[in-house]
Amino acid sequence: MSKKMFSEKEQKNLSTNKYVIHISDKAITYADEFKQLFIDQYMAGKTPREIFEANGFDVNIIGVERLKACVKRWKKAYAEDGVIGLADSRKGSSGRPLKRELTQDEVIARQEARIRLLESQVELLKKLDTKERLLVPKGKNLSKSNLFELIKETVGQGLGRTTSYLCD
Repeated sequence: MSKKMFSEKEQKNLSTNKYVIHISDKAITYADEFKQLFIDQYMAGKTPREIFEANGFDVNIIGVERLKACVKRWKKAYAEDGVIGLADSRKGSSGRPLKRELTQDEVIARQEARIRLLESQVELLKKLDTKERLLVPKGKNLSKSNLFELIKETVGQGLGRTTSYLCD
């Protein structure tokens, strides 16, 4: 994070921009829409400074180092997860436990979500068990291409940790 602090006047100036969700004396929270717009224009060949200035930001107030940090963070997020990676992850759960008692509807919703998760895990294990049963008796009779296809399909289902086991 940049060490530059925003004065109240700079905060007011920046808060008038439609792409600023929140601003404090230390940080700016940009709208997801602006992040996507930025990436689109950046990929089209515009410089970060041009993009920020074209969308109503004063780069002198924001600071060049903060701008560079945003660009680096957004490019990395976009490279890893695409447009979804640009979304503000602070909107969801922080992971902290609630300090209040849950209502019955909230308890039921959580239990139903847990049940769906466990059911999907059981289905995945059933599929893996079926594949493994095919492999064990026929493993020596399957062609190498069929064995590789079976391993590739298993890894594609999210069971990459079983690769060495299947190869053995």
